[in-house]
Amino acid sequence: MEDALPFIIIFLGLPWIIFHYITKWKTAATITGDDEQLLDELYHLAKRLDDRMDTVERLVASDNPEFNSARLIHDRETDNQPLRELDRLLAEKKGTRP
Repeated sequence: MEDALPFIIIFLGLPWIIFHYITKWKTAATITGDDEQLLDELYHLAKRLDDRMDTVERLVASDNPEFNSARLIHDRETDNQPLRELDRLLAEKKGTRP
């Protein structure tokens, strides 16, 4: 029995441990539908907040000429480029064009 124990450990125990953790890894790596919906909602909220921030900064800048916001100094197109990239990726995923 003592001679068979290493073979049992190598041929049964080791593959079981490997396949167990591979299965755990694959199930943990997937994103659920609820997670995806939450990410979509957070993305849309971030986009709305970015638009609101731009509006508030434009209003403050029009009332107070001395106001210099870092966001207003930079090009607005450059500021919104990451959001456009996310829009494009979401449209590709859903099968529609933006």
